[in-house]
Amino acid sequence: MTSAASIPTTSRSSLVIGTRGSRLAVWQAEWVQARLREIAPALPVTLQRIKTSGDKILDVPLAKIGGKGLFVKEIEEALLQGEIDLAVHSMKDVPTVLPDALEILCVAAREDARDALISREGRKGLTLGQLPAGALIGTSSLRRQSQLLHHRPDLKIEMLRGNVETRLRKLQQGDYDAIVLAAAGLRRMGWDGEVTEYLSLEVSLPAIGQGALAIEGRREDAFVRALLSELDDPTTHTAVTAERAFLDRLQGGCQVPIAAHATIERNRLSLDGLIASPDGAALIRDSEDGAASDARALGIRLADRLLAAGGDVILRDLYSRE
Repeated sequence: MTSAASIPTTSRSSLVIGTRGSRLAVWQAEWVQARLREIAPALPVTLQRIKTSGDKILDVPLAKIGGKGLFVKEIEEALLQGEIDLAVHSMKDVPTVLPDALEILCVAAREDARDALISREGRKGLTLGQLPAGALIGTSSLRRQSQLLHHRPDLKIEMLRGNVETRLRKLQQGDYDAIVLAAAGLRRMGWDGEVTEYLSLEVSLPAIGQGALAIEGRREDAFVRALLSELDDPTTHTAVTAERAFLDRLQGGCQVPIAAHATIERNRLSLDGLIASPDGAALIRDSEDGAASDARALGIRLADRLLAAGGDVILRDLYSRE
């Protein structure tokens, strides 16, 4: 644990964590709250639920309303105004460009980064390969859509927004034959027993940062930075750095099917990435390996390689439609 000597003398009487109000988001914030209480037992730490634009607009695909930044915008405004002291996000929801005064101060250890398929009652136990031709799959992600259609062009994909409970309820009502969610959220909520199949990274490469928690704070807040240093997982932080550099170089977001996932072993980083068309007809995938200390450079290098291999054409076509 962080020693008292390592925490700046400019102390606080309390800390406020900002979070979205969904059950999963609150779970994640409460997990951070519990860790902070272990580090500084005498420091009161409370939660403030903040409703974001992404939570309010549920009947339109994210790609059409501004992307995943909509899940952090209001929370970042609260940070900038000093209404909260830190914010807990799912890393995959955090844009690569942050307000100048803010910074990702901590990246907690990653959960399972894979996507998970859940089949409805009546098709229980049917994996992606076993679902019948024309099966209807629910997802809000263009990234998942493109890879599923690349693997199974016969599938039908329809938008599915809402929190995890809402999506599971719609599946149980028979609105879909199966849905695809992030495994991390299901595992954190204790709902991994619902999973029919964990999709391999070969079939569905994860979103940038999927499974990792990002803790954002004010850049100049040395007190919060010191508190969070004990929660930071260097391996996850480095892996996510490579993934986010890849995304940043491509200037991508929800509007474009982009995926990347990095692993680290013995100080060597391996990064897989892809760019695809929404219908899955075009999919360009490659990998980059190198020293973990060069994480950002590896992400940029892989992005440049995919652009040169035809990814630039896919991106140009997608952006021209906006």
